[in-house]
Amino acid sequence: MQVHLVDGTYELFRSFYGAPSSRTSDGREVGAVRALARSLWTLRADATHVAVAFDTVIESFRNDRFAGYKTGDGIDPALSAQFPLAERAADALGLVVWRMVSVEADDALATFAARAARHVEVERVLLCSPDKDLAQCVVGSRVIGWDRRKKLALDDAGVREKFGVAPASIPDFLALVGDTADGIPGVPRWGEKSAAAVLAKFGELESIPARADAWGLSVRGADALAASLAAHRDEAFLYRELATLRRDAPLAERVEDLLWLGPREELLRALVRDLEDDSLLARVSGTPAR
Repeated sequence: MQVHLVDGTYELFRSFYGAPSSRTSDGREVGAVRALARSLWTLRADATHVAVAFDTVIESFRNDRFAGYKTGDGIDPALSAQFPLAERAADALGLVVWRMVSVEADDALATFAARAARHVEVERVLLCSPDKDLAQCVVGSRVIGWDRRKKLALDDAGVREKFGVAPASIPDFLALVGDTADGIPGVPRWGEKSAAAVLAKFGELESIPARADAWGLSVRGADALAASLAAHRDEAFLYRELATLRRDAPLAERVEDLLWLGPREELLRALVRDLEDDSLLARVSGTPAR
């Protein structure tokens, strides 16, 4: 079997900025949810075991660790208002839905990816998101990243080609270069090329020699890079902590529980009424309801 783990937050953002606006008769914006529901429904072609994780609350434990970490500030109100409907949509389609509060959607995906990879009947786990954070979860060709929009797979070799480091080094890589999407500033002077060159050899922050002349590498501005890392060592370790996905998110489901049996008819009809979108019901009406 294959297990599809979907980043619902990313999917909703993509739908909001990629699909046309659509309002109900009372003026509520629902275009993103309508598009999201259709997008999720397309998984039926090749997915048997599916779960969708949402950042029900954008802030997480990471905000307690670092004040600059991403928050819900600045999110378009028309988008944030659609989160509850988006979760309902995934639920109505019959998918397992994880509503994350103290940890993030990516933590849920990382947790279950590790769980599913240990299951003897699972052939492959697909992390349905292009988020670079999730590259740390890739294991050979068994746990891979899957960009649904571009239809691109990212296995171990793909991670090394794209980032220049092994999957296990992705948190260290992000600690050095930063991640603007998550509010991680990175270490001054370090860029992707220098971080990849150094981490490809040493693997993790603590293994990087303090003196550049001990690196045995030809890296531009090596002395300045070493000095910057030394001056920001504590910050670098904090940034790595922020970039490291949890594998202990509170998820009760087993792999078998993710079996997709089709939409939940009562929930789907209620959703369709709220979205004022009868075409969605017509689209999925040929699937056995439960």
